[in-house]
Amino acid sequence: MLFIPAIDLRGGKVVRLFQGDYEKTKIYGENPLKYAQFFETEGAKRLHIVDLDGAKEGRPCHKELIKAIAQKVSIPIQVGGGIRDLKTIEDYLLAGISHVILGTKAIESRDFLREVTESFPQRIIVSVDVRGDRVALSGWLRVSEVNYLDFLKELSSFPLFAVILTLIERDGTGTGVELERLKQALKVSKHPIILAGGVSTLDDIIKLKPLEKNGLLGVISGRALYEGTINLREALIIAES
Repeated sequence: MLFIPAIDLRGGKVVRLFQGDYEKTKIYGENPLKYAQFFETEGAKRLHIVDLDGAKEGRPCHKELIKAIAQKVSIPIQVGGGIRDLKTIEDYLLAGISHVILGTKAIESRDFLREVTESFPQRIIVSVDVRGDRVALSGWLRVSEVNYLDFLKELSSFPLFAVILTLIERDGTGTGVELERLKQALKVSKHPIILAGGVSTLDDIIKLKPLEKNGLLGVISGRALYEGTINLREALIIAES
């Protein structure tokens, strides 16, 4: 199982939001590249980078910074936030980004999702961001009428690398993982799932590890790493054992 450090970008800085609330932003660092290099040095096998400004604006706001990070680290990087057109996807992939994450656009246009997944099979990840049982979009500022389990079933026909399941109520809260919605998602998803939201202690990783056999590919954690409630090397040992 992958343990994936998260780097969320806002105004060029490393930040975390509380439950996706842009009014509740905490700054952790001024130099995202240093964090990326540190995570790689500590043994991380993959990085998760989100352009928060991009998600809110509907267009990439940190593209050049993210591309610069990709040139300086050798582990795979998955990138999301404001990616709504084919050119942006191509730019990221050509710059060395391993996988591109789609959220809002995947909800709004299955035709677009079909086009990009057929053009770049196994290079696209769809982020299914859940509030209650509905899928949120536009940087979590809106909630759709789409049920997350129905959406996961619909995604089965697309050649994705994986699906990220984000439980918004848990994200950035440090309150621990919630297994129920994850277990339901694992039952219906044909794709491997990466969990985000609430992974805040080593005990959370221990709880999640048995679900690897059900299709849990990895877990994403941000705030816990920055605040020291999870030690990265210890987390990697548990996740990869």
